[in-house]
Amino acid sequence: MKAYLHAAFGVSLLAALSSSPASAETLTIATVNNGDMIRMQGLTEDFKAKNPGIDLDWVTLEENVLRQKVTTDIATKGGQFDVLTIGTYEVPIWANKGWLVELNGLGADYDPDDLLPAIRAGLSVDGKLYAAPFYGESSMVMYRKDLFDKAGIKMPDAPTWEFIADAARKLTDKGSETYGICLRGKAGWGENMAFLTATANSFGARWFDENWNPQFDQPEWKNTLDFYVKLMKDAGPPGASSNGFNENLALFNSGKCAMWIDATVAASFVTNPKESKVADQVGFALAPDNGLGKRGNWLWAWSLAVPAGSQKSDAAQKFISWATSKGYLELVASKEGWANVPPGTRTSLYKNPEYLKAAPFAQMTLDSINSADPTHPTVKPVPYVGVQFVAIPEFQGLGTTVGQYFSAALAGDASVDDALANAQNYVTREMTKAGYIK
Repeated sequence: MKAYLHAAFGVSLLAALSSSPASAETLTIATVNNGDMIRMQGLTEDFKAKNPGIDLDWVTLEENVLRQKVTTDIATKGGQFDVLTIGTYEVPIWANKGWLVELNGLGADYDPDDLLPAIRAGLSVDGKLYAAPFYGESSMVMYRKDLFDKAGIKMPDAPTWEFIADAARKLTDKGSETYGICLRGKAGWGENMAFLTATANSFGARWFDENWNPQFDQPEWKNTLDFYVKLMKDAGPPGASSNGFNENLALFNSGKCAMWIDATVAASFVTNPKESKVADQVGFALAPDNGLGKRGNWLWAWSLAVPAGSQKSDAAQKFISWATSKGYLELVASKEGWANVPPGTRTSLYKNPEYLKAAPFAQMTLDSINSADPTHPTVKPVPYVGVQFVAIPEFQGLGTTVGQYFSAALAGDASVDDALANAQNYVTREMTKAGYIK
């Protein structure tokens, strides 16, 4: 009788379980509010259809806020997120700390060997992939061909900073709200300091000498910041100290900028007639140089990673595989056209005739990515790697504070000399405290 009751109970329990719906696993994804990520969110029904047991909860944040929240969460093992949007700076540092899961569950058809070597190397430690690139980028000049033609100016494929400054001043017409150049001014290690650090490389400047002594008291930094502040005062839009990537994209697309030097990923947005008033008038050139052997372009990939604190690594890797696969590129192409697929991640994309035909910026993007050299970013020798950042854990704080000093100089709230002196004193103090300077 006892055995019968146990069996009957087992049957009724199985019946109850089979009649109730299986609860879905929810992934919490932290991402940046850039256009490509917003587009990805709009396409996730495709992922859900292929993975019916996984739901997605999005936390979409402005770049500086995202970095702060994600860094705090992973450093404190908060476990708030299952998928992180992080960059080339964070991946090797966090992987070495044991904060990221190795991406070894992306599936048999993922083809990691198709990832662009420069991008893959930046997301790997000891040959193991710890983040998958959603899009890769360098930086380049985007410019209005119609305004250049009207002024009788011809943009070279590889301009100098002298040419850019001269053209920017000639093309500025503040009365009609047309500004010769739009550049990042918003404070942040990944905002104005990404641009200014890459630019400084082309002026012969560096963050540190071989012994980790800060170099903001050297003439190369003075030349860089002087040049930038004067150029933006003469030819930039008002309120430039508040403008980051998204703000400058909006200005350029509304027809207010003759030139914009920024991420190559912007190319698909500035040439999209649905988003840009000047879509049919945009030309591209390499980031400028000063003839010293270094161009002012960077190397970056916004990438997806799984924090070690997540309890849902398998599901998270399924999502990452979907979002960074060749299939995702084809999905975007089918909905938005080949010109709008996330660029800069896969070799096969730059061999795809449909993409090359649809994206006039493809070759310039690839050339810019390939010309950036994180292992030799500066004219003079340095003890660090990284083009628009210094690949040490302290740089996030250093870059953000220095960015605030430099943004204040752009806003006219401090002199260039004071901004550089503040940067020198602050960075020296912090690097001494951290043990880099003996």
